[in-house]
Amino acid sequence: MAKLKSGFLGERAIIIPTPIIEDLKNDSLGSLLHITDIGYYPKADFHFRKRDKEEARQFILIYCVEGLGWFEVDGIRHNVSSDHFFILPKNKAHLYGSNKKKPWTIYWIHFDGEKADFFSTGFDKPTHISPEKNSRIEERLNLFEEMYSTLRNGYSKGNLDYSISSLFHFLGSLKFMGAYRDSASSKQSERDITDNVIHFMRENIHKRLSLKEISEFSGLSVSHFSSIFVKKTGYSPSNYYSQLKIQNACHYLDFSDMKISQIASLIGFDDPFYFSRVFTKTMEISPTEYRSKKKG
Repeated sequence: MAKLKSGFLGERAIIIPTPIIEDLKNDSLGSLLHITDIGYYPKADFHFRKRDKEEARQFILIYCVEGLGWFEVDGIRHNVSSDHFFILPKNKAHLYGSNKKKPWTIYWIHFDGEKADFFSTGFDKPTHISPEKNSRIEERLNLFEEMYSTLRNGYSKGNLDYSISSLFHFLGSLKFMGAYRDSASSKQSERDITDNVIHFMRENIHKRLSLKEISEFSGLSVSHFSSIFVKKTGYSPSNYYSQLKIQNACHYLDFSDMKISQIASLIGFDDPFYFSRVFTKTMEISPTEYRSKKKG
C-alpha cells in the first residue's frame, strides 16, 4: 500500500527546533506543558505513521473534523470518524493512518510536560465531539489557529508562553467538555430555529453540509425549513452557509499568511479555483485582491 509522509494539498505544519524544546523543559511554564509539533492535514490521502516506543517521545492529539481514519496501540485497532479526537500516550508504540476511500482531515498537536499526562488520561479511545447548540467547536478550532499563528510568528518568549497558555485552554476544553459547553449556554438566550441552524452552520464551517443535512438538524422538512429561513434572513440556507464560509475566508486573508489553497480547504472547498470563483462572486473582488486591499 502506498504511504506518504507529506504532500497533502493545503497542509500546514510547524516543528519546534530541538534547542527551543530543551529550553522549554527547563522553563517554569514550559516544563508543565508545551507544544513540540503542530499542524493541519486536509484530506490526507495515504497518511500513515508508525513509531516504536523509542520514537514516541510526546503525547499526540489528533482531532478528525472530516473523513475517516484509524489508530492502533497495544495491538488494538480503533476506527476514527468525523468529529472524533484521541490522544496517543507517550512512550508507547503506535500506528495510525487515513482511510483510503474517505481520507481524514485532521488537526494534530504533539505535546509534552509535567501536566501532559493529566490532560491525556482517558482519551486513548476515540471521543466524539457532537456539533450541538453549545458545542463551541468553532471557538476550539480558533484556539488551534491562535497557537499555530503565534508559533508561525517565531519563538520569542512571549510567543512561546502564549502558545502554552492557549494549549492549556485547548486541552481543558476537551478534558472538561461539559463545563466548556455549559459556560457558553449560561451566557446565551434561547435561540429560535433559524438562530440554532446558523450556529450549526458555523460549527460545521469546515464541512460541506447539504441542504438536506441542514434541514434535518432543524427537525423540519426541506421545504418548510427553507421557507422559514428565507423569511427570517432573506437568503436561502445554502446561500447563507456560503456567505459564512466567505466571511471566515476573509478573516484568514486578513489575519494570516496562509495560502489561498489552504484557506479554501479550511472552509470546506476541495477546489481552490472554485473557492476563488465563489469568493469573487460574493465579494466582487478576488481573494488575492481582497488580501492586498487596505482596510480600516
